[in-house]
Amino acid sequence: MPHEIRTIRLLLPLHIGRVNCYLIGTDRGHILIDTGTASRRRELEVELAASGCKPGGLALVVITHGDFDHIGNAAYLRTKYRCKIAMHEGDRGMAERGDMFWNRKKGNALLRVLIPAFMRFPKADRFTPDVFLEDGARLTDYGLDATVLSIPGHSTGSIGVLTDDGSLFCGDLLENTKGPAFNAIMDDPAVGRASVDRLKGLAVRTVYPGHGAPFPKELVP
Repeated sequence: MPHEIRTIRLLLPLHIGRVNCYLIGTDRGHILIDTGTASRRRELEVELAASGCKPGGLALVVITHGDFDHIGNAAYLRTKYRCKIAMHEGDRGMAERGDMFWNRKKGNALLRVLIPAFMRFPKADRFTPDVFLEDGARLTDYGLDATVLSIPGHSTGSIGVLTDDGSLFCGDLLENTKGPAFNAIMDDPAVGRASVDRLKGLAVRTVYPGHGAPFPKELVP
């Protein structure tokens, strides 16, 4: 039976775009994929409440990767909603240190200066995950018939979640802000492209990206 999916689109700092969080209803409570930034915490809670998700009703927060715009509210939600946080161990230092460049290559020098200056990640929002998700892990214990996929490229610990009925939550491997595309920001483009090629061989129906609107598998670049 298909799960109900609610897309929560939260503004990014400096109004540079929006990030998607996905709330999935199950018979054991809700699962939230990614959490947005702390600056939009109030809007996130309003959306959760509108979906009937209250403290005690959030079973799990799944983090697709450790960037600030995906993990910013995870620690807060764990405390208030009494839920667990799950992510890949490859990005754990990003969450624990509040440093999205922790496990990345040298990268863009300007971004390394601007992001800490304008998009701060305070100690109160840092955390150690409760659950480390590996490739092939199942989420059935939390009420979701879905498999975790390791899809590195954007970051070492990037993961996707593929439900049994074909909904793929791919984090920032793919985007759809100006049309379905390979994400322009890649720590390792060759590895990222291999991850996309892997997805093309799976039973995906609809792709739910971290940024932009969902799109059918046929439009995967």
